[in-house]
Amino acid sequence: MENHTPPYLDPTSVGIVSPQVLHFDEPLTLECQRVLPEFELVIETYGTLNDDKSNAILICHALSGSHHAAGYHSEDDSKAGWWDNLIGKGKAIDTNDFFVVCLNNIGSCHGSTGPTTINPATGEIWGADFPLITIKDWVKTQVLLSDRLGIDKWHAIIGGSMGGMQALQWSVDYPDRLERAVIIASTPKLSAQNIAFNEVARQSILSDPEFFDGWYLKHGTYPRRGLILARMVGHITYITEDAMKAKFGRDLKSGKFMYGFDVEFQVESYLRYQGERFSQNFDANTYLLMTKALDYFDPSRDYADDVSDEAALKVALARTKCQFLIVSFTTDWRFSPERSVEIVDALMANEKRVSFVNVDAPHGHDSFLFDIPRYTSAVKGFLSAPILKSQVTQTNLSPKDISKLARK
Repeated sequence: MENHTPPYLDPTSVGIVSPQVLHFDEPLTLECQRVLPEFELVIETYGTLNDDKSNAILICHALSGSHHAAGYHSEDDSKAGWWDNLIGKGKAIDTNDFFVVCLNNIGSCHGSTGPTTINPATGEIWGADFPLITIKDWVKTQVLLSDRLGIDKWHAIIGGSMGGMQALQWSVDYPDRLERAVIIASTPKLSAQNIAFNEVARQSILSDPEFFDGWYLKHGTYPRRGLILARMVGHITYITEDAMKAKFGRDLKSGKFMYGFDVEFQVESYLRYQGERFSQNFDANTYLLMTKALDYFDPSRDYADDVSDEAALKVALARTKCQFLIVSFTTDWRFSPERSVEIVDALMANEKRVSFVNVDAPHGHDSFLFDIPRYTSAVKGFLSAPILKSQVTQTNLSPKDISKLARK
């Protein structure tokens, strides 16, 4: 008989973990000028904080992520945290060496204060009345979390996609409070095309007759079809045409044409399944808030002064003091390598300490979730290496190639 070891007993796993809920009584003034009188953050921690609190790493999640980045919630739990590939004993983010903190951002639907939690002023769910939030707002709450944990300076702040935006915002707004920033599959701000994708997704939710202007929970329902369509649109942009071709091709579900509008192709079945599963586990108001936060993100906005985007980013990143690792993926067309190069160029123009790796991977934007050896070894090496005192660029591209990418 085969011996099947429970996944939580894997020697590289952080094992069974329990979320913690932290309450903050102090009012939080948001960029939109509305005030949260109080708020809660749900966090998980992995590893052990050392005596001088110098080994702490903050993980920032992407759009649909949560505080549950690694390990399992029970012995019966078969689904590991969303970044379990990277976080654990001996893994890229090594919990033998580091104390890792992952939080769920406000506005989310995974336990932190958001549209599905109670508004203390009314005693009812926030629903559509929850204020619009920005990545700068999230970073402010993360600073308050740092203070609560007694962490004056993070060894590193790490994030993929929207998480990378938070790490970049940290480096600009609180340059003295992090030693390293790891920005993966991210961008200095969204392109018009990316904003357009987000708007199509939002409109699919807003136009769902079950949306009820955001008060669907009061009506005992939710905009299922809108969420399904939003996820289908998003999911198409996260993977590549080649990946879809390899996985599905033009294969038919039943082996023959049915001459109707129900599911016929395997790829249709896959997208509907992904959309249905997402609609059952994610809140529509949260999706609207998160995509708007993405649209608003621009760490150079306060430094624009009628200059070019390139010049404004350079001015903003002049404030940074940490060492950077920027990672992009060759097949990511949602946040292409060119967008990462914009960050690298601005940092190099300021003679900042930056390493850049453009990883060949077939998974598109979702590559940052996979255990890809070149990617994970770059992260592991960067986190364990001594802090460098001068500018450095480590990359699988030559400076000439980087310039070519930037000019494309």
